Amino acid sequence: MKITLAFDVYGTLIDTNGVVAALQKLINDAEKFSQTWRDKQLEYSFRRGLMQNYENFAVCTGQALDYTCAFHKVTLSDKQKAELLAIYRVLPAFSEVQEGLTKLKAAGFRLYAFSNGKADALEMLLSNAGIRDLFLGVVSVDDIKTFKPSPGTYCHFLRKAGATGCSAWLISSNPFDVIGAISAGMKSAWVRRSPEAIFDPWGIDPTITVSNLLELAARISE
Repeated sequence: MKITLAFDVYGTLIDTNGVVAALQKLINDAEKFSQTWRDKQLEYSFRRGLMQNYENFAVCTGQALDYTCAFHKVTLSDKQKAELLAIYRVLPAFSEVQEGLTKLKAAGFRLYAFSNGKADALEMLLSNAGIRDLFLGVVSVDDIKTFKPSPGTYCHFLRKAGATGCSAWLISSNPFDVIGAISAGMKSAWVRRSPEAIFDPWGIDPTITVSNLLELAARISE
């Protein structure tokens, strides 16, 4: 059976720091604002998953933006907030992503995008980044109304991709996602995009750790 690779999107393929440039036009400390926004975005998805009170990822992102404005005492108009949220559909891919995915596809791996985002937003995002045609499909947790790292999301991916846990890898820069996939019976590669990134000390280690997708293409083909 061919190996199936499930790629997380935000922070793994797509550089969410791309929103910083837009924020710099509006506020002074754009990097801190962006980090708070990202952290709260993930927190809200985790909490909604635990509460079983689902709202899609775009709603979590919008509510996280409202929180971040309040936390940093920044006033943005509805129009400015809408423009910031729209950027999440046109963020760029990391510089090596297209080449790395192309090499993996050429090597015969089955490539899928797998995300907490809604399918329509993901389709637009990946198309704008110029990498959509490298994937066999896009799988969204929105189908089952919960978020990674719920074990049901990884089972949902395997069903949609027609894969089994022993022949499927989750590729992610998010430790919570890596741990979730391994706990659900998949293999997983942690893409450690920053040397300062720390993996959660839970005793559940990544199958492999790489710094980017070009390294992944070399390691996973070994």
